[in-house]
Amino acid sequence: MKKQGKRTILLENPPCVLGYGSVVGKKEHEGPLSAEFDSYTTDSFFGEKTFEKAESKLQKTALKTALRKADCKPDDIDNIFAGDLLNQCIGSSFSLREFGIPFIGLYGACSTMALSVGLASLFVESGAAEKTAAVTSSHFCSAERQYRFPLNYGCQRTPTAQWTVTGSGAMVLGKAEKGVSIHAVTFGEIEDLGIKDANNMGAAMAPAAASTLLHYFEDTATGPEDYDVIYTGDLGYVGTQALYMLLEREQVDIRCRHSDCGLLIFDREKQDVHAGGSGCGCSASVLCSFVMHRFEQGDFHNILFMSTGALMSPTSSFQGESIPGIAHLLNIRKD
Repeated sequence: MKKQGKRTILLENPPCVLGYGSVVGKKEHEGPLSAEFDSYTTDSFFGEKTFEKAESKLQKTALKTALRKADCKPDDIDNIFAGDLLNQCIGSSFSLREFGIPFIGLYGACSTMALSVGLASLFVESGAAEKTAAVTSSHFCSAERQYRFPLNYGCQRTPTAQWTVTGSGAMVLGKAEKGVSIHAVTFGEIEDLGIKDANNMGAAMAPAAASTLLHYFEDTATGPEDYDVIYTGDLGYVGTQALYMLLEREQVDIRCRHSDCGLLIFDREKQDVHAGGSGCGCSASVLCSFVMHRFEQGDFHNILFMSTGALMSPTSSFQGESIPGIAHLLNIRKD
């Protein structure tokens, strides 16, 4: 691998996606992508006693699905990269403790899927690992309880608010002669334009998405027209419009090439999700279902996938801090 430009890493022997899995909640399964997911749960507890344990079970289910599709056992995986939105990432650590795989815990907020897949790819490319895995998750109920209000409080949500996706996505990566592979990784920098509204994540994350995408285009001397689709993670409606505005200031127009996972996973006209979906599980479950299926069907050959995250905590919000954003990008191709 080699560095290209200021921030992009090109993988000259790109690792392939050997297997992937997705699992979502009832509301997500009722959305437009219903037929794409590997499995779903009909209740918020997924057969567990708490929302947090349910989220851990989402990760376990997604990872087991990815391992099965890759024809791998846990012992075949050298490292697993994982994270979630819960304090101390307990969704990941508690879900993965039974697998016996060396664990590298990450926190990138809702950018965690691109972050984990990017790092897992670099491990394979560098020879530090033969096979790696990446997984993340989110859960509407556990996220609401931690970041906003308990569900039984019954507060009214603002129009800019997004619905945290109950879901998980997992990928197994390794060397293969052909297939869907990770060709480049761009890790983003923290951007903060002073947004303080915890119910407007899209506006907080859009500057980071614009920054990472512009750096990638500059590093690779490419533009929107060079890709089949440019996916963002979970900007939702408000963040998507902000992203268009920020890019157009730099004479870059991605409208005809862009799609947002937070707008794909729900039907905003029929489902009460306000500005769209969000959460680690949003881009993860869409990538590990809908996007991968399009590659398999020959619809895609070269895309950009960029997960976005808001680097906040309840403590920082209570102290009146603004919400920093981050975005990490993958160039995914099918050879």
